[in-house]
Amino acid sequence: MNARRRWWLLGLFSLLLAASSSVVRPAPLQVFVSILPQKYFVEHIGGERVAVSVMVGPGRSPATYEPTPSQLSRLAHAQAYFRTGVAFEKVWMARIGEINPAMRIVDMCRGIVLRQVDRPFEAVLAPDGEADPHVWTSPRLVKRMSANIRDALVELDPAHRTAYAANFDRFAAELDQLDADIDAALAGARQRSFMVFHPSWGYYADAYGLKQIAIETGGKEPGPRSLARTIEFGRREGVRVIFVQAQFSRRAAETIAQALGARVVAVDPLAEDYLDNMRAVTRQFAEAIR
Repeated sequence: MNARRRWWLLGLFSLLLAASSSVVRPAPLQVFVSILPQKYFVEHIGGERVAVSVMVGPGRSPATYEPTPSQLSRLAHAQAYFRTGVAFEKVWMARIGEINPAMRIVDMCRGIVLRQVDRPFEAVLAPDGEADPHVWTSPRLVKRMSANIRDALVELDPAHRTAYAANFDRFAAELDQLDADIDAALAGARQRSFMVFHPSWGYYADAYGLKQIAIETGGKEPGPRSLARTIEFGRREGVRVIFVQAQFSRRAAETIAQALGARVVAVDPLAEDYLDNMRAVTRQFAEAIR
């Protein structure tokens, strides 16, 4: 083979190598979720195959949130919306579906039996039957939600079925370990009740044999009778910590805490880093019920 032909073949090989290395990967699935914990779950199952946008950002409340025009515009190009039952979805999901009829709307809570939201003392005799949307506060139920995410992504992108299955298996193992760690941290505590301003932790309480006592529900400040009964309960039970979250007013909680000589402690059910946040919250709960 003469020198010219060798150089020609070498050049052709280089061109083919460059072409193969620059193959464009398929664009990731564009998906929306309602709250930050969902983003964490979907990213753990979808990996680099999903690009996740969140409707309710840090410090915002799903009870009062309204989507921005920019979010509504971007929804028109999304392949899926993962819903979880939070309050703003009840008002906006129909409109969101109209913006993009081709978008797959996935119920992450499919197959999960929802509990009723815990009512404050003023309303315990007249429950309204409202479903509690805070399913993600139970790691055991997050495992079920994650299986629903996996199944939806496989339907949307069957070519990457194996990757989604492997990602789910890894995340499920992390959730199992988290569940075991929480169970161990809360075991043996004789005081099984804890007081919260907003009833976000009912599924967590159910999973680990606890009872949350709610000061309010639906974002409404408690009335005088409810405050008085809450304070009476707190004194009887020796409550020394009242849990609040950044998305709601602390005023009523601080009034009750002052009457009880208790501390007000912030815990956030809407934090994005789910595994670390749940461990941090558990340390606070474990301390409170001891």
